[in-house]
Amino acid sequence: MTTHEASPRPESPRPESPRARKRADAERNIEAILDAARIALSRDPDASIGEIAKAAGVGRVTLYGHFPTRAELVTAVVQRALAEAEQTVDRIDLTGDPRDALHRLIAGSWSLTADAGALLAAAEQALPAEDVRAAHDGLLARATALIERGRAEGTFRTDLSSSWLASVLHSLVHCAATEVAAGRLASEDAGGNIAATALSSFTPPG
Repeated sequence: MTTHEASPRPESPRPESPRARKRADAERNIEAILDAARIALSRDPDASIGEIAKAAGVGRVTLYGHFPTRAELVTAVVQRALAEAEQTVDRIDLTGDPRDALHRLIAGSWSLTADAGALLAAAEQALPAEDVRAAHDGLLARATALIERGRAEGTFRTDLSSSWLASVLHSLVHCAATEVAAGRLASEDAGGNIAATALSSFTPPG
């Protein structure tokens, strides 16, 4: 006589604990707030907390529970945007001829800067200038390293410091963002303009 063992029943998933559910809700709210703030501030650097909360689908009390001040919210938005930009820059090939590498660096990161033009304006309004500058340190470090390599290889000028040349590039990018936002420069032309102006500034005299 053959006996058949009953198949074990699959275990039912454990119900989510109230604490875990609350934490998940908080994380979703934070992401929604940051997404809404990035869009709102990119359109209008003066966007209010009420406008951002409404766009995120949360109340002002909820928003302030995560970001007690507008400056803290702007800081979080800028830091997340720059972290994404750094991840993009990390994937750009900066080897080979420094001039070609500079073209690739500008082409690969320009659209991020253009999209965040008004966002950076919001940061400059809400945060101390040194904090805004510090937020760019990661991207500036890559540009500075490339410039220093170009100087060592005789491609870029050595009569001006690497930090100054990096600041020139930084200023050109933001100038282009302003011109694009004002409608005086086409977005598709901005990268080429930045690269041409930077290279003419970086080329050794004579």
